[in-house]
Amino acid sequence: MVTVPPTILQPFLDAADAAASSRPEVDGDIARELMAEAAAMLHNSLALDHLDEHDHALAVALLAADLTAPDPTEAVRARATTIAEDAALHDPEGVHGAYLVVMQVFGL
Repeated sequence: MVTVPPTILQPFLDAADAAASSRPEVDGDIARELMAEAAAMLHNSLALDHLDEHDHALAVALLAADLTAPDPTEAVRARATTIAEDAALHDPEGVHGAYLVVMQVFGL
């Protein structure tokens, strides 16, 4: 069994909880299970390993929000097209590349 670091797992579980509390059609337990699996896939993909701590945390938070959007595919794809312009990132091109990898890993 792979242990997902809390820096990835917790934001994903928090996003699942937020989605379940704000959208009645979302089952909280299933959302947490799916997001835990997504966190494991993200961790195993090594897509974020090249990012510094700041960009890693921001990318995880953005991915967690995008993956719990009503249309996760559209949310991730939309973010991928604009993330390289985000002035808050230290390595916007690196985060953009990570998003492209995540799209492949998750089949988006």
